[in-house]
Amino acid sequence: MFLLMVVIFILGYTMIALEHPLNLDKAASALLTGTILWGLYALNATGILELGYSPAWESVKNVSHDIFQYIQPAIDGARFDKLWDDQAEISHSVTHFVQHDLNHHLIEIAQILFFLLGAMTIVETVDQHQGFKLITDRIKTTNKVKLLWILSVLTFFMSATLDNLTTTIVLVALLRKLIEDKKERWFFASMVVLAANAGGAWSPIGDVTTIMLWIGGQVTTVNIISYVFFPSLVTMIVPLVIVSFTMKGNVQRPVLENGENQEFTTAFERKLLLIMGVGALLFVPVFKTVTHLPPMLGMLFGLGVIWATTEVMHRKKPLEDRRKLTVIGILRKVDTATIFFFMGILLAVAALQSAGHLDLLSKYLDEKLHNIYAINLIIGVLSAIVDNVPLVAGAMGMYPVVEAEQAMTDAYMAHYVVDGQFWQFLAYCAGTGGSILIIGSAAGVAAMGLEKIDFIWYMKKISILALIGYLAGAGAYILQMQFFG
Repeated sequence: MFLLMVVIFILGYTMIALEHPLNLDKAASALLTGTILWGLYALNATGILELGYSPAWESVKNVSHDIFQYIQPAIDGARFDKLWDDQAEISHSVTHFVQHDLNHHLIEIAQILFFLLGAMTIVETVDQHQGFKLITDRIKTTNKVKLLWILSVLTFFMSATLDNLTTTIVLVALLRKLIEDKKERWFFASMVVLAANAGGAWSPIGDVTTIMLWIGGQVTTVNIISYVFFPSLVTMIVPLVIVSFTMKGNVQRPVLENGENQEFTTAFERKLLLIMGVGALLFVPVFKTVTHLPPMLGMLFGLGVIWATTEVMHRKKPLEDRRKLTVIGILRKVDTATIFFFMGILLAVAALQSAGHLDLLSKYLDEKLHNIYAINLIIGVLSAIVDNVPLVAGAMGMYPVVEAEQAMTDAYMAHYVVDGQFWQFLAYCAGTGGSILIIGSAAGVAAMGLEKIDFIWYMKKISILALIGYLAGAGAYILQMQFFG
C-alpha cells in the first residue's frame, strides 16, 4: 500500500495535467487524489507505520508516552509498551493517531485556503469597484516586450512586500484589463508566476517556505535579502531577455462590455477601495509580525474592514447596485473551484508526508549526494511536482541548525549554521524551482485556477524558460558565494 499511494499520487497529477483532453475539471481530480490517498493510508495505517518511515509516528513511539496520551488520553505507559503485542490495540491506537495527524494537517490547510479566499475576495472587490482601472489607465504601452518587463519588475518587488500568492492574484486581475487574447494573457500570467516566485524567494515574508525558514531561525532578514536577492533577480531577468528576442508586436486591449462601462462608483469610491485593498494586503505581514498569529487572520481582518466599509458606503444605492458592489454579492463571483483544487493538492501531499514518503526521499538525497548544492537543486526541481512546503519542512527536520562551535571543527557542517549556505540556497531553490511546472507553486496554482491555464500548454511554452532561469539563478548564487561568500 505504501507504493500504491505513490502510484495514486502520480495518476492524480496526470489527470490534472490532462484536464482538457479528459474533459474533467482539475479540482475534481485533485479532490479524488487527496481523499483516496488518505483513505488508503487510514485503512492500511498499521502496516504503513510499521515500515518506520513516518517521522510523526516515530516521534510518538520514541519521545515520550505523554505525546501519545495527548492523541489518545485513555492509554497509559504500560499499555503503550504492549501495543505491538496486541493487534486489536494497535489498530485502535493507530486509528486515533491517523485522525490526529489529519487534524493537524487540516489546520495548516485551512489557514492557506482562508488566506487565499480572503485575498481573492479583496481583489475581486477592488476590481468590481473599478479600482484597478486607476492603475491600468497609467500603463499606456501596448508593446508586448515593454509591457512584459513592466509587469515582471512590478511583480518581482510586490511579491517581496506582500507574498507571491497574493501578488499573482492581483496581477492576474490587472492582466484581464490589459490583454484581450486568452493565449497571450496565459503567457503574461505565466511570466508573472516566474517573477512572483523569484521575488518571494529573497524576502523573509515573500514565500511560505522562506517564512518557515525565517520563523524557524535558519535565516535572518538582512542576510536572506543580501545573499538571495541577486540570484532571484537573475532568475527573473534571464527568461525575460530570452523572450525579448522572440516576442514582437502589440497586445490588444479588451473592449469593455456594456455593464463594465457603467459607472456604479464615484472616483472617490474607486480610489478608496484601491487604497483599502492594497492596504489590507500590505497589513498582513505587519499583523503577523506584531501578533505572531497566522497570516490568515490578518487577511480576514482586512476583508472584514472592507466588507463593513462597502456595506456602509452603498447602503443608500439601488438594490441592484448594492448586490454588485458589496462583498455578499462579490462572493458569488469568487472562483471556489480554485479553493477546492488547492484543498485536494494539499491533502494529497499531506498524506505522503504523514506516511513518510517525503521523509524517505529527503534521507535518500542526503545519503547519496552529501552535497548541499546538489541536494537543494533536486529539492527545487521536486518542488515543481510536490508542494515545496513539506519538502522544506522535511529538510528543516532532517538538518538541525548547527552551533558555531561545531561548525568550526567541520567544514561541511558549517553550511548548516544560521544563515548558512544550505539554508539560503534552500530558500532560493524551493522558492523558484516550483515555477518549472504550473502546479509547482501556490502562485502557479492560483494563476492556473483563475485563468484556466492548460498544464500541457505551460510545459510547452514556459517550463524550459523557467528551468533556464532557475539554473541561471542557482549558478549566480554559487559564483556569488565563491567570490564574496
